[in-house]
Amino acid sequence: MLEKLSGQKIVCPWWLCFTFDNPLRKLVHNPEKILSPYVGQGQRVIDIGAGMGYFSIPLARLAGPSGHVTAIDIQTKMLLALEKRAEKCGVSERITTYLAGSDSLGSHPAVDFVLAFWMVHEVPDRQRFLSEIRSFLKPDGLFLLVEPVIHVPKKYFLQTLEVAGDVGFRIRETPKINMSNSAVLIRAEKPY
Repeated sequence: MLEKLSGQKIVCPWWLCFTFDNPLRKLVHNPEKILSPYVGQGQRVIDIGAGMGYFSIPLARLAGPSGHVTAIDIQTKMLLALEKRAEKCGVSERITTYLAGSDSLGSHPAVDFVLAFWMVHEVPDRQRFLSEIRSFLKPDGLFLLVEPVIHVPKKYFLQTLEVAGDVGFRIRETPKINMSNSAVLIRAEKPY
């Protein structure tokens, strides 16, 4: 189960994603601007907590016809909406949806890039979660971790980065993303 920082169990309801996945959000979080430094043609990508595809669809465009996006979520309604949107945008053949369990992201081929945007704070076992992400990345792969400043204190974000270091990540850079704390992580040579 996912849980709030207070310990209360929560999952962002599928209907609330309509507030996140709207054209006005591009003024704050332009997916192409945020992701284009990290994703290119032919790359394999995982979008964790993909919701209705706000980032998955632009990732599919950036990865191009020879690339692929695996969009992972724990809610069927989110993934069904993502599939419809991907079809309308002409990128459905580049996106595979995956319904994750509450305690595992599943097994996936190695990828070039992983995105976890505004969702890690909902994961009760960050160590397990971040270890799984590390196992998905190619040796030179990148992981963009983004958390909202609105309800995730900086202290909690820094704790998450410490856990990431413990499982074998190191910080490559800390890009500026509106209303967010963020870090691009890479695999350390050896897990600690």
